Parts: sequence; structure tokens; C-alpha cells
Amino acid sequence: MMGLAAAVPLALALAAMAVLRVSAAAAGAVGLAAALILAVTLFAPDTGTGAMLAGAGAEAVHTTATILWIVLAALALYEFQNRAGAIGRIRDALSGMTADRRVQAILIAWFFGLFMEGAAGFGTPVALAAPLLAGLGYDPARAVVLALLGHAAGVSFGAVGTPTLAQLDLSDLSPTALAGSSAALHAVVSPLLLLATVRLAGDGPLSRSDLGWTALAWICFAVPSVAIAALAGPELPSLAGALAGLAVFVLVLRARTGARLPPLGPLGRDLVPYALILAAILATRLIAPLGEALSSAALSWSLWETYGGSFAPLYHPGTLLMAGVVIGALVTGRGALLAPAIGAALGRLWPVALALLAMLSLSRLMVHSGQIATLAEAAAGAGAVWPLLAPLIGVLGTFVTGSATASNILFTELQIEIAATLSLPPTLMAAAQSFGSAVGNVVAPHNIIAGCATVGLVGREGDILARTLGTCALALAAGGALIALAAWLA
Repeated sequence: MMGLAAAVPLALALAAMAVLRVSAAAAGAVGLAAALILAVTLFAPDTGTGAMLAGAGAEAVHTTATILWIVLAALALYEFQNRAGAIGRIRDALSGMTADRRVQAILIAWFFGLFMEGAAGFGTPVALAAPLLAGLGYDPARAVVLALLGHAAGVSFGAVGTPTLAQLDLSDLSPTALAGSSAALHAVVSPLLLLATVRLAGDGPLSRSDLGWTALAWICFAVPSVAIAALAGPELPSLAGALAGLAVFVLVLRARTGARLPPLGPLGRDLVPYALILAAILATRLIAPLGEALSSAALSWSLWETYGGSFAPLYHPGTLLMAGVVIGALVTGRGALLAPAIGAALGRLWPVALALLAMLSLSRLMVHSGQIATLAEAAAGAGAVWPLLAPLIGVLGTFVTGSATASNILFTELQIEIAATLSLPPTLMAAAQSFGSAVGNVVAPHNIIAGCATVGLVGREGDILARTLGTCALALAAGGALIALAAWLA
């Protein structure tokens, strides 16, 4: 009975979004109200109700602020590059390299989609790639499906790692261990998504050449992505993996087909901010003395020895990302675009801030009132089957919230509590959540609606969902089986 009661806040939040179609902020507020009632009536926090509300609220505000700093910088990067024309030039350069429809899909839906996911996230890859593909002659519905499938393998590390960084803010897991585990899951399962993308991009069965380009594209992204995740953490696997993989893929494409390379002069300036961001994050993560020095300047707080948080401003990815944007703008002579870009980013921040605060308040209240622990005990009844089901929770969270970050905020602590109850590796279960929340992006109504709007398919969202649902289910089943095998071997 207590397990059912503890599920009510999450069920109400999910139902509010899935059935009533309210915003994430409103849905979080509904769930928060239910969690508050339960915390006061059925669950007795050790620190007292007043202290619990103050402490959980303070933690929610703290984590919201640290995540928003990353989101603001990522949005500023996108707005700056868009105003500079860099996004358009990068797209045009990719689309002009080949007339092969399936290779075009690899370049745009896969590499460009993954790159934009790593750099900006929050629906940007689908909104940019779908109209570009439609402009190249793809059927609009096919273009949206290609964009949805192509970017999903990078969602766990989208917007410079925001979904995974949210998980780390809610746990004491190792950044490299969690990022490496999530990246490994994506590396093994992503060939299914890429094969579906390439198959859909052309007519007829896949040729040996198609399979060869597909395998090359997968290796070119998977290898650097997993290596960066395991060595440096969650900020760069998608962004740097896509850039490195694209460079190798284009060189091979040119050698094999004589593909025309775009002029490097304008593109060189366009890539400066990304290069600075890559250099800053890799240096601070891989050079131990530098990382230790920057992270030592931390601001910490605690309440009643139960609630608290910490923020290392010089080491935080948001600071490094914003520094890359500012310095990149100045060294490329585009400083005049900086203020309007940051202003536009701030204008887009408020809906994100409200949604994050509502969801994090719900999450922290459920944790400190014991509702998450009670849910974990109930879910433990699934026993050995749970690792197989764990990614489904992530998919459902993303489906109803439209955000892998929101899904991870809602369910990461639940996955870790279940892992403790069933004596499963907590990092593996958190990675299962991360993987599921990323795969869920291909069926998330918010993404589908955005993609349809950019190609004139408003009202056809159901058709798109029907075309992505099967691939999502296949990837989910493969990921669940892999996680179950890893849990059995652990």
C-alpha cells in the first residue's frame, strides 16, 4: 500500500503531461503538491517536516541553478553561431559533399545531428536537420524520421552533457564511470538506429556499399565517443565524438569517391568556439593538477547535516562553455553578436528554469521524505527481471516530459535505490536510465511536434510516431538485454 501511495506523485506528473498535455513546470507542480501531502501525512522525515521542506527546496534551487548555467551557455553558443551564419555554412558544407542519398543522410542526420545534440541539445538537432533534409528532396515525413533516429545516440551527452550531469548532481557516482557506461550502451545499440536511418534514406535494400559506409560512420563516432566518456566524463562524448568522427569519415569519403571538400577558410572561423570548448574541457578533465586546482575553488553549503550542495565555478562545464563562446566571438571578430546572442539565450531560459525547478523540487522532496526508498522496495519485487525493464523507465520519462534531462531528474535516484535493494551495480542502473531517456527522444511528442512544424507537417505527428515506435522498441529491447547481461556478469 505504501508503495502505491509513493507512486502517486510521479504518476500524477506523468499523467498531467501525457493526458492533459500541460507543461513540464505545471506537471511538476501537480506532482509536488501530491508529494507534499504524502510527506506530511504518511511519510515521517527524520529531520521534521519544516526542515525537510526547507532543505529539499534549497537543494532543488541549487541544482536548478547549476544546470541552468550549462543550459544558458549552450543556448548562447547556438544563438551566436546562428547569428554568425556558422550553422548554415556547416549544413551546406555537409550537404554538398555527395549526391548519394544514403551518405547524405549519414552526414546530416547522423553526424550533424549528433554534433548539434552535443553542442545545443533541447530539440535543436531535429529542428535543424529535418528541414535541411527536406530541402535536399527527401519526403518531409521521411526527413523528420531521419532526424529523430539520427541524433538519439548522442542525447545522453546533449548540451555539453546536461542529462548526465543532472544525474551526477543527484548522486555520488563517478563522472567517468557513469559516462563510460552510458556511452558503451549507446555504442553497442546505436548500429540499430544508424541502420534504420540509412535504410530509410534510400529506396530498395541496403547494398554492400551502404553497409560499408554505415559501419564506418558507426565506428567513427562510437570509438571517440566511448573513449572521451571513459577518460574525460560526460561533457564532450557527443560534441567531440561527432566532430572527430566526421573528420575521419569525410577523409575516407573523399579518398574513395573524390567528394568535394568545402572551403576551409570560413569554416575555420566557424569552428573556433567549438575548438576552444573542446580544448578547455579536455584540459581540465585530463590534466589532473589543473582540474584539481580549478575544482578546489568550490562553494559549499549544508543544512542540518542532511541537506547540502557544492558548486565549483571554475571547473563547471557551464563556465568553460561560456568562456569558449566569449573568447571565440572575440578572436573571430564577431564580438558584436555576443550580447544579442546571450540576450536571446536568456529569453529562452525561463521555461527551462521553471520546468527544472518544479521537477527537481518533486525529486528532492520524494527522496528526503522516503518516498523514493519506498518505491524502490516495491520495484524490487521484479527481482532479476528489473535490469531488463530499467531502460523502459527512462523511455517513458522522456516520452511524457519531452526531455532526457527531466526524465533523469525524475528517475535516477529511483534507479539507484532499486540497485541498492537488489544488490545491483548503481552505475549500471543509472546508465540504464540514461540510455532509456536518450532512446525515448525518438518517440517524444515534443520532438516530433517540433520536427513536423519545421517541414509543414503539423497534424501529422501520429504518422511520425508510428514510424519511429518500432525502431525505439527494438533499441529498447536490445539495450535491456545488454543491461541484464551486464548485471548478471557483475
